Amino acid sequence: MGQDAADGDATSDKNPGPSFRSYLHGGTSSLVSTMTTIATFPLYKTVFRQQLHNTVVREAVAQLYREGFLKLYRGVAPPLLVRALQGTLLFGVQDTLYRNSFYLAEHLPRPLLQAAAGVGTGVVEALVFTPFERVQNVLQNGKNDHRFPTQWSVLARLSAEPLARGFYRALLPMVARNALGSGLYFGLKNPVRDVLDQQGLSPTASSFISGAVNSLVISLPLYPISVLVANMQAGVGEDEARGGVRASARRLWAARQRSISLLYRGGSLVILRSCVSWGITTAIYDRLERGSST
Repeated sequence: MGQDAADGDATSDKNPGPSFRSYLHGGTSSLVSTMTTIATFPLYKTVFRQQLHNTVVREAVAQLYREGFLKLYRGVAPPLLVRALQGTLLFGVQDTLYRNSFYLAEHLPRPLLQAAAGVGTGVVEALVFTPFERVQNVLQNGKNDHRFPTQWSVLARLSAEPLARGFYRALLPMVARNALGSGLYFGLKNPVRDVLDQQGLSPTASSFISGAVNSLVISLPLYPISVLVANMQAGVGEDEARGGVRASARRLWAARQRSISLLYRGGSLVILRSCVSWGITTAIYDRLERGSST
């Protein structure tokens, strides 16, 4: 499989331009993995409450229990839509940037070139998906249930706000998180997979473990940015969505009592979920790529 991947990369270098196959395969892999989003959404929502209110798991679960089963999946539509579209954008744009990196190709080894294309992809991804995450975080905040009972009421209110305080609240940390995450993912994905191939693992197992391990490596250092984004985006209005990134980060650090362990509260659950999800996505995408190159 390592040789297949190398052959595929060489073909990419000779054929610049958009590869619609990458968009199709990325979209298919993400669409299949949306099943994990549905299954694990209550877990994700529990973690979100921990990120927002600095509570232990028991208290977060108690909050959701008091709100009732009907509200358990409130806010699931934006992440489902994002998840279905994310692979299309992530793999497709990265492949397009990689194919057209003529000047960098002369100076960078292939893994670094793929990582550089991943950074650019992360920026595009943040610009497209920040409004979705903003709506999702408002809906998941239990304090907003009465003010914004439906998704349409959230959309109407955010539309009335300036972009920087409305749909694009927390854009800069989103750009930083997605650019770094995508760069690391694409820089490590094929090298890790090829090393596992050499240990005699099946191609599917190698791809799954590569995706899961990469997700772990990425999620651990970037988790505090996700906590910052959740806290910046959960409120609506001048009082609740106030201040820039620096002021919000200072408030978050003070609220977590300047403790790293409190900042990572809920991190183990969301990182485990991410590892499984990206393991599945990577395995499906690589399988589709192998099938189309034979």
